[in-house]
Amino acid sequence: MKHPDDENDFFDRLEADTATTGSPDSGADVVDLDKARSARTESANSTADASPDSHTDGSADESGDPSARRLVDGPALAGPGYLGRLTGAKRQQIVPAWLRSTTELKTATRWVASHYAHLAGYHALRSPIYAGRLALQAPRGAAKFVGGTMRWVADREGEPVRLAAVRREDAAEYLKLSRQRDGRVRLRTLVATLAALVGMGTALALYVLAPGWLQVVSVGALLLALGSAGGQADAPVINRAVEVTKAPKLTSDIVLRALGALGIPAINQAQGKGRDGFTFTAPITRDGPGWRAEGDLPYGVTVTDVIERRDKLASGLRRPLGCVWPEAVPEEHTGHLVLWVGDQDMSTARKPVWPLLKSGATDLFKPVAFGTDQRGRWVEMTLMYIAAVIGAIPRMGKTFLLRLLLLIAALDPRAELHTYDLKGTGDLDPVGERVSHRHRAGDDHEDIEYALADLRELRDELRRRAKMIRSLPRDICPESKVTSELANMKNLGLHPIVVGVDECQVWFEHPKHGAEFEEICTDLVKRGPATGIVLLLATQRPDAKALPTGISANASARFCLKVMGQLENDMVLGTSSYKRGVRATMFSWKDKGIHYFVGEGADARIVSSVYVDAPTAETIGLRARKLREQAGTLSGHALGESFETGETSAYDLLRDILAVVPAEEPKLWSEVVVARLAELRPDVYGGWDPEGLAAALKPHGISTTQVWGKTESGKGANRRGIERSRISAAITERDGNRDAS
Repeated sequence: MKHPDDENDFFDRLEADTATTGSPDSGADVVDLDKARSARTESANSTADASPDSHTDGSADESGDPSARRLVDGPALAGPGYLGRLTGAKRQQIVPAWLRSTTELKTATRWVASHYAHLAGYHALRSPIYAGRLALQAPRGAAKFVGGTMRWVADREGEPVRLAAVRREDAAEYLKLSRQRDGRVRLRTLVATLAALVGMGTALALYVLAPGWLQVVSVGALLLALGSAGGQADAPVINRAVEVTKAPKLTSDIVLRALGALGIPAINQAQGKGRDGFTFTAPITRDGPGWRAEGDLPYGVTVTDVIERRDKLASGLRRPLGCVWPEAVPEEHTGHLVLWVGDQDMSTARKPVWPLLKSGATDLFKPVAFGTDQRGRWVEMTLMYIAAVIGAIPRMGKTFLLRLLLLIAALDPRAELHTYDLKGTGDLDPVGERVSHRHRAGDDHEDIEYALADLRELRDELRRRAKMIRSLPRDICPESKVTSELANMKNLGLHPIVVGVDECQVWFEHPKHGAEFEEICTDLVKRGPATGIVLLLATQRPDAKALPTGISANASARFCLKVMGQLENDMVLGTSSYKRGVRATMFSWKDKGIHYFVGEGADARIVSSVYVDAPTAETIGLRARKLREQAGTLSGHALGESFETGETSAYDLLRDILAVVPAEEPKLWSEVVVARLAELRPDVYGGWDPEGLAAALKPHGISTTQVWGKTESGKGANRRGIERSRISAAITERDGNRDAS
């Protein structure tokens, strides 16, 4: 029998009194339970009626009984009324989720159609074999039919009853049964005779009058019927076209047995006292290709405790590890468990076809499916307005996931891609060589210089975009961020920019440029999403050096495949994720591509990303290139343009001039400007002279003019120089029209 805790209180105290009371021989007093109850009741009543000042000593009440209980709990408050309970009730969905989703409905329809098409084709191909088996079994079927008919006519089913009457020597009952048998035999003989005559007449009519095809069909149907009757249970005629995985139905007994096997003391103690140790809050139901159980764990037990023992839970359920997924519910307390048990292992279960696999384009400002959850439902994400980090140990699908996200970006012809494969194996080439504006594979000195120059340009582009957004009217840019409509306006140059970096730790741990890489990437992570710049960083070493804190803490999208420890887990998924039960350490070695996804305004979800191999990625990359050629947005590396990565190209001459020429000096001699530039960047401007400065300014449409100044001796003189206002105007014009062409 199950008792609530308040009902057990009296029994617990009684057991305690019994345990502390000695034997009669120990000199202890024998307590009259009736008197003790009366004294305890009177004490409680007097305590409740007394004023606050009536007790100055907290050790005893007016009765003088130090064992009397104080009533510290106030009077029971009335709960919410019927309408209040209805307001807070959880309503079940009228239309199931799979029926409300057009994508899921189409997927289910295609699967059912393909399933039954497979069945039809399988059995149609083997139909001659089935017919031959039935024909061979026809003689046995004919014999069974004749024998069965004779037993029916002779009323053999009643013979055991008649023999029983003979053994009991009950003459009256035997005579009654015999008369009944004689009547049955006469009637059944007449029926059998008439059926035989009708059958023979029908067969003769078919033989004489029916056309040949009807005779063949009739004989064939008769043979098939006799063959089916002559079949044996251990030798079926028809083979199975599909072997259905037989997963046991999830029941409450199985769930309680599995929870009891986890070794959690609170659950074991509850079950040891005859209680369940788990309170079901909803019936166990089918949820997609699996079963869902939901309920409350004992007090003090959290869902994290169960997740830590997921392997033992799978053993208790007698299911593969990839089928068992305990989860917490964010809006519930930490002891509310949702247990989903799939029919098949998530890593081997058949997944629906990716909608973008063979056709279609994307809009980065709208959600796009990139994977499925445990139940086989599509999980979507919006690639814009995010900065993402991807972490995993080697060989778990990290690079494939990054390439998948880049392919999604490539299918939006407006997006400008910058891809860097620092591992150098060419995994990102299907995107980089086909559509990327900037692309590099490897970590040589030239590759690092190339990437650094590109990032410096992106930082300048970030600043230009911020100014452009600030200058737009409020009705055109109401939220101070890039929108799909603004991205379509080519004159603004606010198209999406997606930067994908595999093995990003090579950048941040570089002995010379690591600090600058970290500084620029941190800026892009913080300010880039609002200006239409997306940064995707992937690493197999998610620690503080490989993934700087300023970047990991500000990433709005996180993808964590299998990692080995708590530190790596929290570096990718966020601080304290491990303690909350979001643990990518629980994934097994075969769970490739399966990861925790945090983003889209939702809590952590387990997602199996779409698998796109290298040949398929090449095909999608070519399709993305064709979309860009049609839209006229193919540029940079994909178009064959070279990117100068010399030291001079890494810096902005005009901005450097503004840095060394303050506003208080509207005009300045060229020789002074050159000297100050050499002090600013000796490795770039060292050795420059006024003539070299004039030549460098000429492509920008700026010429040197005569400028009045004073020499070191204080004498005035006219020499060639620059006007600061012309430099500022040139920068404004250049940045405003950079992408107009």
